[in-house]
Amino acid sequence: MEEEGPYVRAGGRLPGDPTPDPGLGADPAPHPEGEGRRILYARAVVRRLPALLLIVGAFYDYLTPQDFTAAPFFTAAPLVAAPLYSRRGTVLTGLVSVAVVLVIHLKLGIVLHTDAITEAATVATVAVLAVLINVLVRRSSEQLASVREIAEAAQRAVLPEPAERIGGFEIAARYEAAQEGAFIGGDLYAVQDTPHGVRLVVGDVRGKGMGAVAAVAVVIGAFREAAEQEATLEAVAQRLERALAREGTRRDGLDAFEGFTTAVLAELPHGDGVVRIVDRGHPPPLLLHEDGTVRTLQVKEPALPLGMGELGVWPDRAEEFAFPGGATLLVYTDGLSEARDSHGVFYDPGERLAGRTFRTPGALLGILAKEVRRYSGGGMSDDMAMIAVRHP
Repeated sequence: MEEEGPYVRAGGRLPGDPTPDPGLGADPAPHPEGEGRRILYARAVVRRLPALLLIVGAFYDYLTPQDFTAAPFFTAAPLVAAPLYSRRGTVLTGLVSVAVVLVIHLKLGIVLHTDAITEAATVATVAVLAVLINVLVRRSSEQLASVREIAEAAQRAVLPEPAERIGGFEIAARYEAAQEGAFIGGDLYAVQDTPHGVRLVVGDVRGKGMGAVAAVAVVIGAFREAAEQEATLEAVAQRLERALAREGTRRDGLDAFEGFTTAVLAELPHGDGVVRIVDRGHPPPLLLHEDGTVRTLQVKEPALPLGMGELGVWPDRAEEFAFPGGATLLVYTDGLSEARDSHGVFYDPGERLAGRTFRTPGALLGILAKEVRRYSGGGMSDDMAMIAVRHP
């Protein structure tokens, strides 16, 4: 098999084969290194822009008639430096701008002319404003950094990263927020080793904001307790249902609490080579075999989402599927399957993953996250949570 980046395509590719059309689920061309170099180059150019503006302004002011002014160049330099440099760097840029203006005026013998005084005063005023802007930007950055640290701590507390191996299975989990730099929202996952096997849940809470985060905390807390205590996966699902109903009552019903949660619960008994699944209105998991075959684990009797028990009683029934050695179970939220391209076409993970194998569960999730963002043009409309479990 021919290796292709972090995964290999089952069956390989013969020399001379035509390159597959990326729009038909082909592997995206690997270009992170080139993109990283372009970003570093752009940053280097931008950081040198204040000095470039001063040099261009100096030559322009010195070589052109007195009626022409280079004030726009000299005022732009400290303004560009304000969000990029430290306070000291911004002050130095402003002082250099004023100094260059005065030196040129001295050379030209017009330092006391009205226009020259006005130009120097304008540059000095803008330099002072640039320092003030720098102070405000630094304070905002510090506040944002503090908020990010709090958000990261909350994410680690509510959605802790699972161990790489649990109960003999290789595990990887990933949370991708719809917006770059954002953190947890209404998607959830949890994995736990229990006397009944490794149990996991992946879900998606209705709504967004703090209400959704509160529902995530309720579901995960109830799951961790029920996964240890309940003998069957159906009983675990019922415990989650009761936990959401109880929380909804405490908060005066669904209008005050995000009580509608789609979820897939899975149970991997130790050494049995099977997976049991309860689907509560959630996208079905995928099973990726060693040969690149992808199978959708669609249960025959999906039930209503968690938190909708008052609409009717549908008993949970866990369905059992073969989980052979070397296969990988992928459970995800609809942020993956409902991502759209510029033409409004949904991303189909089953089709996109067919014929591909991955070295590790972590590599699988990393590739999926990059592909989905690229597929949707970086504008994902929903958060995405994923868990991948490989049978040893």
